[in-house]
This record gives sequence, C-alpha cells and structure tokens, in this order.
Amino acid sequence: MKIALLSRNRNLYSSKRLIEAAEERGHETQVIDVLRVYMNITSHKPSVHYKGKELENFDAVIPRVGSSVTYYGAAVLRQFEMMGVYPVNESVAITRSRDKLRSMQLLSRRGVGLPITVYASKPDDVKDMIKMVGGAPLVVKILEGTQGIGVVLAETQKAAESVIEGFMGVKANILIQEYIKESSGADIRCFVIGGKVVAAMKRQAPEGEFRSNIHRGGSAEVIKITPEERSTAVRAAKIMGLNVAGVDLLRSNHGPVVMEVNSSPGLQGIETATGKDIAGMIIEFVEKNGQCGKTKTRGKG
Repeated sequence: MKIALLSRNRNLYSSKRLIEAAEERGHETQVIDVLRVYMNITSHKPSVHYKGKELENFDAVIPRVGSSVTYYGAAVLRQFEMMGVYPVNESVAITRSRDKLRSMQLLSRRGVGLPITVYASKPDDVKDMIKMVGGAPLVVKILEGTQGIGVVLAETQKAAESVIEGFMGVKANILIQEYIKESSGADIRCFVIGGKVVAAMKRQAPEGEFRSNIHRGGSAEVIKITPEERSTAVRAAKIMGLNVAGVDLLRSNHGPVVMEVNSSPGLQGIETATGKDIAGMIIEFVEKNGQCGKTKTRGKG
C-alpha cells in the first residue's frame, strides 16, 4: 500500500513509529507537512500538490494533525477524501472532536458520563455558574488549550470568581467543570482502534499538580480497566466518528466520566507503559480497511 502520513515533523516519536510499522509490513509511506500543501479545488479533478508535484495514487492517509493547524489540516484531509483516499480518521470526525464544547454536547446527548460542565460567554452571575458545578474546588479550561495548557484548578470560591472573571476579561472561551476529587490527580487513557480498546494506561500527576498529562511531568503505568470503562471509551470514540482515538477518563464516585476524546493521540506514552505495538495495530487497521473510496463523508462536512 501507499500511505500518506500528514505530520509536520517526521522525527516525532509517533510519526517515526508509524513509518517503521508501515515499512516493516512492506508499505510505502510519504510524510507530508500539511502547511506546505496546496490544493486544486475543482469539481472534475480535485488534487493535492506538494513541493511542486501532484500527490496521487495513495491508498490511505493517516492524519497526525496538530490542534494549532486543525482548520487547514482538516481542509487538506478533506481534499484527500474527495480524491477517494481512505482516511484513518475522517476530517469531519477530527473537527468534531477538536471542538471541546461540541464534543461534550454530542457525548451528553448520547448519555455518556461527563463531569458537570458549564459554558458561558458573558454571564450575569458568576456565582451561580460556580454553584452549578458544585462549588469550589472547580476546574476552568480554555476551549483551545491542549496538553494541560490553559487548565486551572480554582480551590476556593474567591479564586474561582477571579479566574473566571479574568478569562472573561480577555474574551477567552472557557468551560467550567466540577473537580473530581476522588480521581486524586489521575486519569485513564484508553487507546481505541476500530471500535476496540487495544491498550489502557493510568496517568498520575506529580505531587502538587492536578494535571496528569505526561508532557507536564505525569507518570504512566499499565492498568486494568473495568467493562464499564471499556464500553464508555468505545462509545465515546464511536460518537465522535473516530477509528483511532485516545479517550481520557476519570474514575468518579458515579462511574467513569469522559474528559476528552483525542483524534491524534500520542504513541510514546501508551507504547512505553504497555509494551504494545500500537503503531503496528494502526497499520493493520489500515490494511484491513484502506480501500480506495471507502469513506463515509467523501470530503463533506
């Protein structure tokens, strides 16, 4: 197979592992920087060009599109879809999952467990918003934040009011969520491929920190998840429309709650913690499903 890997940096761990896994199975992989791509959008022959040449004859495309380039990256992926190239994750699913508010509304509508969450633009009563999530301590998140950036734990009522009003003052889009105390600074990353949880790890925040992201110094270890956690992760990925996803869960007193569904989950943490060949599993999924024209949206949405 000829596989396009949309990645801005071929030297990133996840990119290198996907290239290795594809080559081990005899596939040809081309790494493409989405920001250097340009497109011919026509009704009779849509095309993608890169470094002066037209990109063609790809069987599948694996998008590793960073959140900072979601808009253009999704447009490039959509162009591949219009050309009939099979996407591991479709453009509409990626943009859906990247919109934190939209994704939570979709999960809520389908009955998936979530932390109590409030969203507002210019609230008349900040105190009432704080009351809605059960009071302080609570978590304030910037909608555009990633890897724990833009996430603040407000431990008192006064601190919560100050943080919320501060973010509102700079016109930031924020979510206010209940703080799941019983999770004790730990979350669970479930790696979903093709509707199955293929690996899971527990990420623990360092002492004095509540964010468990590995990029922020968190540690990871393999964990055995419950049937309910497994089902929740699979449902969350399916609702987003993602074939490959990292679903982040918290263990609360009322069952697992979804914090985020990641469309480009990193491979280093999960492969190191579990010892599993996750990159190889992704390539195997491509082998089984990567037929020309086999995409639901065909570039729509």
